[in-house]
Amino acid sequence: MSRRTLAESYEKIPTHIFPNSGAAAKALAAEVKALIEERAKEGKNVVLGMATGSTPVPFYRELIRLHKEEGLSFKNVITFNLDEYYGLTGDHPESYACFMREQIFDHIDIPKANINIPSGTVPGDQVFAHCREYEEKIDAAGGIDFQILGIGRTGHIGFNEPGSSRDSLTRRITLDRVTRQDAAADFRGEENVPHFAITMGVGTILRGKKLVLMAWGENKAEMVAKAVEGPVTEAISASFLQDHPDARFCIDEGASRELTRVKLPWLVGPVSWTPRETRRAVCWQAFKTNRPVLKLTDEHYNEHGLSDLLSEQGPAYQLNIRIFNQLQHTITGWPGGKPNEDDTYRPERATPYPKRVLVFSPEPQDAIVAMGSTIERLVEQGHDVRIVALTSGSLRISDSEADKFAGTLQELAGVVEDSPAWQSQVAYAREVLKQLEDKGEFGEDTPMLRQLKGLILRGELRDAAHACNVGTDHVTFLGLPFYEQGRYRRFKSTEADIEALTSLLREHKPHQIYATGDAADPSSVSGICFKLLESSLKACHKEEWAGSASLWLYRGKEKPLAAHEIDMAVPLSPMQLERKARALSRYGSLSSLELSSPESNRQNASHYDALGLAEYEAIETFQRWSRV
Repeated sequence: MSRRTLAESYEKIPTHIFPNSGAAAKALAAEVKALIEERAKEGKNVVLGMATGSTPVPFYRELIRLHKEEGLSFKNVITFNLDEYYGLTGDHPESYACFMREQIFDHIDIPKANINIPSGTVPGDQVFAHCREYEEKIDAAGGIDFQILGIGRTGHIGFNEPGSSRDSLTRRITLDRVTRQDAAADFRGEENVPHFAITMGVGTILRGKKLVLMAWGENKAEMVAKAVEGPVTEAISASFLQDHPDARFCIDEGASRELTRVKLPWLVGPVSWTPRETRRAVCWQAFKTNRPVLKLTDEHYNEHGLSDLLSEQGPAYQLNIRIFNQLQHTITGWPGGKPNEDDTYRPERATPYPKRVLVFSPEPQDAIVAMGSTIERLVEQGHDVRIVALTSGSLRISDSEADKFAGTLQELAGVVEDSPAWQSQVAYAREVLKQLEDKGEFGEDTPMLRQLKGLILRGELRDAAHACNVGTDHVTFLGLPFYEQGRYRRFKSTEADIEALTSLLREHKPHQIYATGDAADPSSVSGICFKLLESSLKACHKEEWAGSASLWLYRGKEKPLAAHEIDMAVPLSPMQLERKARALSRYGSLSSLELSSPESNRQNASHYDALGLAEYEAIETFQRWSRV
């Protein structure tokens, strides 16, 4: 049986892995272009099912490019959107009607009459009729020829949350809490996210002639694997695609990481036993058998599909010792390198000492959340540590925080003597409160409000950094233009962003760099920031400092590093973990995932303990970043 056939025995839906979202988007857009042009020659229309969210954005941008640069016309295209938030007008900035106009419809020649999106404002007693009419419109257009889909963290397609049946049709649905949490940043707080949506049903989607589900980033990997390899279940509506005759998944490498052929390739076919792959197999086997690495036997290897590894690198005793030593050598209390010591088996080199260290934080909370204790350790050990907030983070601050700030300023002015010095502050506070009231619950922030929200988060980062022993003069706010001029899911980076980053790198010439976003959705803040940093480092690659800088990756909002991926593990004492928690308490706008960072650090330690290594209270983990 061939490797591909073995993979197919696990994958119940054809799954194509692309190196990145751009490559996938280009391939899919070319396929759609061919379909549109073929139908145009026949004098026929093409009916496209459209998705929203960050996932289809690269695909839509490629369609726009094909229209503007290669003359692709959309005059014979009819579109039907999957869903819409219930309660939002079409001009609300977070409505999917607005999203579709901004992301594609305003940039191509599709007739407005050919665009169909469920209404978010249809009266409650007319919702059923509206949904039935939507189904009838799809049927009248001849059915959907090509349906684009994404996948949510609950495994949903459209807004078909867990419990949606295979035969469900277009309807109003209550949004799952996880879905609302994922949309919280868009709406500046979970409390502002609508509780309901109108969505095509699973049955409606399955009537499409061709279905393509796209997924980017490691946060989607678990649900992709469950939908592709698991049973068909109402708990994961994307799994129903297994029953469709022409459905496929198009994913990037990050989203593929939980597929059996990627995660456990030895179960699928022959493996090239690189050091990383060997460590992955041994760690997996240890967790699976619930035994520390040094207690694995030849029989364990043979019973779990690893006989090839054993014959190539065994016996088990010698292999176990080698992997155990590799894992042990990742542990260090000296993340900047231990001066005047043999660094042969240490993750970081001893020289130079002290090091100039840049810690890049996509949004102002990311670095403290993921590696606050390591930052503190670096400072204690004498290194010159600078935290660089790449964006202001203003979009994550709720209106209530701005209202509280302005209200406090007004109250403070009321308890001091009347003074001309306070008149401008009072005027500022009143204007902030007025703008908050004028824009309403869902309105777009004015420049003044965005500036204030950025200042609030700036203050929080300074406080949190101080708790990690980083002085105010060692906190840099870069304010990359892509963020300040955009919104979530609508960011577009430019050369100005790269120039700002490149200038900062050349100014500080770091010996050590910490960054995140390598496994993130490429259209997320951290994903964009990572690509920009990558481009800036490439621009500097011929400079001496760049060639010798050590590069480390940490995980922020993405799935934590697995044991075999860790190249540096920094153990934390109970007191260090407590100080990190205190640093996190300086923020007023952390998500539940970010607040659980100390518990994630404890889980890292428990994994090392299970492998037979020393038992620690908690561990922050890092992966060596291969040279760009």
